[in-house]
Amino acid sequence: MNVLPRKNVLLAPVTVTPTKPLTPSHLKGLLWTDVMFRATAPLAAVTYRYSHTTYHVTEQTVGFWEYLDRTHGETDYTQLSEEEIGDLYVRYRSSEQRQGAEVLRPYRDAVEHSGWVHPASERMLRLWAGHYERLGMHDPGLREHQPPGLGLEEMIERLGAVGLVLDQRHCGGPVYLDLTRYGMPLRRIVTADGRPNYLACALRELLPLVPWYDEVVLLYDRELDADYRLLHRVLTSLGPPVRRVPIGRVPIDGKITSARHGGWRDHTAGALLRASAGTADAADGHGDDALRLGMRLYFIATLGPGEQQSFRHDLLRHCLAVAARLLRRSGSGSGSGSGSGSGSATTAAGDLSEALERHRRGHAYVDPYRLACSLLGKGRPAPDPALLSAVFL
Repeated sequence: MNVLPRKNVLLAPVTVTPTKPLTPSHLKGLLWTDVMFRATAPLAAVTYRYSHTTYHVTEQTVGFWEYLDRTHGETDYTQLSEEEIGDLYVRYRSSEQRQGAEVLRPYRDAVEHSGWVHPASERMLRLWAGHYERLGMHDPGLREHQPPGLGLEEMIERLGAVGLVLDQRHCGGPVYLDLTRYGMPLRRIVTADGRPNYLACALRELLPLVPWYDEVVLLYDRELDADYRLLHRVLTSLGPPVRRVPIGRVPIDGKITSARHGGWRDHTAGALLRASAGTADAADGHGDDALRLGMRLYFIATLGPGEQQSFRHDLLRHCLAVAARLLRRSGSGSGSGSGSGSGSATTAAGDLSEALERHRRGHAYVDPYRLACSLLGKGRPAPDPALLSAVFL
């Protein structure tokens, strides 16, 4: 086999803002990223960059925090569920009143200078950390202070130095990312009153990081494709190849809607974990492992990269049952839920690398969809317990 040389890979998925519950669409992206990270790690030096700090300054987050302080005062958020906080977010997004940049500035300053997080989002992140642990997902620093490498002005100056920005603030206008030379439209990244959007934050984070890597992988919601095409063009100009991996959302009852509109009752991460507990616990001592493997089989292999299939509880339960059978056939440890990626003593590291290598397809990262699908199908050999432990459990 012609093995690619070991590379430095930057894995940079879209960051879910901690203002609403994790939905099936969020879970799909997170599990997809987790499998890509853990499967690529034996073959490359992978940095999984996922900073909530970077994106807290967007209006959808600091605006929500200001709304909570203005309308709910001294609420004890440590006693609220993720669904209850999500309900507050839906109310915020449906309200017509929006505050200007000056009102939100103290919140942005607190994030930038001290890493402050509002108690509502702190509570949400704590709940998410529990979901990550239950699902065996690598925690990339959910509750850590991880500021971007560039300030907002530094980012604008760096883009201006290479002619990729149109800054109209001197005449009371906004700041645009300007890729018109490549036939791409202007995109506003900072409003006239100084409010940065998600794309501005992504540029602050990724511009100083990208030159240090051999390959950059961007995983994102297909709804963000236009912005990620712009981001791809900017980052490619810095040298390394940049791979875009769009992942389709998961419709609920045939409809794809943003979490800010609600409609996620009985479909949040917490609800799905509670509903799946009985099926997983009945898996002959493989409870935690069956849950972790089954979730990945459903959200990656069954739903695939597109968005054609609506979420189905019955198919999720079926995948949990399939996972239990695969675990029995593989002889994996009973319900240990290691998630450590340490592998198995019965399989050499070289054999694991060879099993993963075939799912790279010429790039440095391992394709989660191809890898997950390789576990399924009639006549397939029992899955390697070292592979399951390193990537899926």
